[in-house]
Amino acid sequence: MSRIRTRILAAVGAASVAALALAGCASSDPLTGGGAESSAAPASDTIVIGSQDYYSNEIIAEIYAQALEGDGFTVERKFNIGQRDAIIASLQDGTIQLTPEYTGNLLQFFDKDTTATTSDDVYAALQKAVPSGLKVLDQSPATDQDSYNVTAAFAEQNNLKSIGDLAGISPLVFGGAPELETRPYFTKLKEVYGVDATFSATAATTVDELVAGNIQVGNVYSADPLIKTQGLVTLADPKGLFLASNVVPLVSTSVSDKVADVINKVSAALTPEGLVALNVESTVDQKSSKDIASAWLKEQGLN
Repeated sequence: MSRIRTRILAAVGAASVAALALAGCASSDPLTGGGAESSAAPASDTIVIGSQDYYSNEIIAEIYAQALEGDGFTVERKFNIGQRDAIIASLQDGTIQLTPEYTGNLLQFFDKDTTATTSDDVYAALQKAVPSGLKVLDQSPATDQDSYNVTAAFAEQNNLKSIGDLAGISPLVFGGAPELETRPYFTKLKEVYGVDATFSATAATTVDELVAGNIQVGNVYSADPLIKTQGLVTLADPKGLFLASNVVPLVSTSVSDKVADVINKVSAALTPEGLVALNVESTVDQKSSKDIASAWLKEQGLN
């Protein structure tokens, strides 16, 4: 299932590999991933790291890459592959072996009928739902999950604190990426909170449309700095419409325990506030993922 968020794309050069040359490095299905081809295949002990086509995901992937390089591993980067379906295909065909993911939305990708919502329950269910040939490492305290947001003026005007407070407001237009319209996060609004609404596919312009008043509610990922810089109000979700989505490394089962040890240390050090700060460095300070990752690892004593 696609990742839903406002996107601020950061251009990064991608070093990639030919999928056929890597077929023996991971698991089975002959699915292909995106990205440019390199002229030489990596050695069999090279760790190939991929990222989604989203700046925050790329920053985490670069942190993984530099942490592994600092521990003596050879790393190849294959960033900006695409969204979740392309990432999973790239893991399954051996094009990549490691990528940052998010527990709740990844669980929904594998199990659309899951009833897990809390961080621990989602992680436990995800460990069982991940298909053969793949596994998740330790989840991080850092979260980056769907959230419904309104402007401060709209919240004050309607005395809004939680999603349920939207019930009875009309007209009510929700905005987000196109796929949100068919996801439980929107389709179950009436069932869970008694909210009737229409949908507008706003994608990367969600916050702009929200601020302009063209939509009343926007789906914005919780680690997006625009929530703070635009003074948005995130509506509470007491009934668990949204699944907890902690950052979690998704890897091929061919990845060694030593690699897992390095990445698990990174996950333990990454906090919710820390992830927002990293995103600010990208979107506001316009720093490269490489520089952001290097500084963070030094600050954490991990490189």
